Amino acid sequence: MKAFFSDEVLLSTPAAIALYEGVKDLPIIDYHCHLNEREIQSDYRFSELGELWLGGDHYKWRAMRLCGVDEKYITGDASYTEKYRKYAEIFPRLCGNPLYYWTQMELRILFGITEPLCAESADRILDAANKQLKSMTVRDILQKFKVEYIATTDDATAALDAHGDYGNTQVRPTFRPDKLLAMDADELGKLETVCNTKIDTLDDLKAALADRVAYFRSKDCRIADHGMDFLPLPDCGEAVAAELFARRDTLSDTEKRQLSSHLLCYLASLYAKEDMVMQLHFATFRCVNSAMLPITGRDSGFDIMRGEVDTDALVVFLDTLQSRNALPKTVLYTLNPSVAPALATLSGAFRNVRVGAAWWFNDTVLGIRKQLETVAEYAALGTNLGMLTDSRSFASYARFDFFRRILADLVGGYVERGEYDIGQAKNLMEQVCYTNIKDFLKL
Repeated sequence: MKAFFSDEVLLSTPAAIALYEGVKDLPIIDYHCHLNEREIQSDYRFSELGELWLGGDHYKWRAMRLCGVDEKYITGDASYTEKYRKYAEIFPRLCGNPLYYWTQMELRILFGITEPLCAESADRILDAANKQLKSMTVRDILQKFKVEYIATTDDATAALDAHGDYGNTQVRPTFRPDKLLAMDADELGKLETVCNTKIDTLDDLKAALADRVAYFRSKDCRIADHGMDFLPLPDCGEAVAAELFARRDTLSDTEKRQLSSHLLCYLASLYAKEDMVMQLHFATFRCVNSAMLPITGRDSGFDIMRGEVDTDALVVFLDTLQSRNALPKTVLYTLNPSVAPALATLSGAFRNVRVGAAWWFNDTVLGIRKQLETVAEYAALGTNLGMLTDSRSFASYARFDFFRRILADLVGGYVERGEYDIGQAKNLMEQVCYTNIKDFLKL
């Protein structure tokens, strides 16, 4: 029996151990996250471990609900210490859950704490971590994890006045116009303000969007991102879209999708011209517990995966862009993993379209491994763009170590069985863990 969370955790063969050793200290490029750039700018210092862990981590919130913890200790008014203790209390129930790996890795990498977390050890671990947090800032955390590049997620109307270079970390924006494509009235009003123009017609909106894309690009933005429950509908054309926009306050759900799909085609053409990467996150079913929405707000752990994903619609969308010579570099993320093989085969039909990381609920030992195996068998593993956090937590950079171990174990298995050359394996590990995404973003 191996020791608890030893250096060899998740590494089952000598080849896996050797491959992991070659990439464990590589810098991190986090090309999709929800970190607060102002906390990096101000070099924020967390008050205690409970704030670092439970201030906005819906993964942990969801696990606590699953184990019966009262909402007071999740998103309620309990203190961070009380919330931390409740998390520690239910933590031993999370065997096999990625949170178990991430939490123990965060304790070890950030604080050198190797003791298993539980109710009995909670206060010892809290005291030891809090002592170190007194002299540990956000930038210290980024330096400890060797974070080289962070792409935050920013509304199209964001000021972008807090991005920049902090220590050895480049912090850059990502253009995320979801609210505008949803015809959010408040966001449209903000767009008029930041662009100093009236937006009465579809052409007005497109001109304002082009202005904002150019502004983001001037701030060294290299990525656009779109989150959607459903994939785009076929482009309805200018005339229909203009009529839909004219009555944007009274559209049906289908009409909203028609208008947003037309605008997405337009934005994709801008991304192609500006040499920006387009990320598409889809197959989400948001805020399914309507009674909890007014209590906890959005992004609180009540989102799930869609039961069906129409990948044929994605083919039509990409083919439309290709036929217009307007297809940018594209990364695809599905919350429903059943369509990963279809996405992998699709990536072979359109140049510079890649299958993204195993996303959200799929960010598990088996989920990541299966995603990598699917890319290996249906596409090309050596072109994979590696890991990202998709997180609001600065401690979540332990997930890169999690990913590198899983990748090393997978590739090491091919080596151990004599199916893959060890020298080629070492090169592939470095490409997937670092150089592929660096080249893809032209960093």
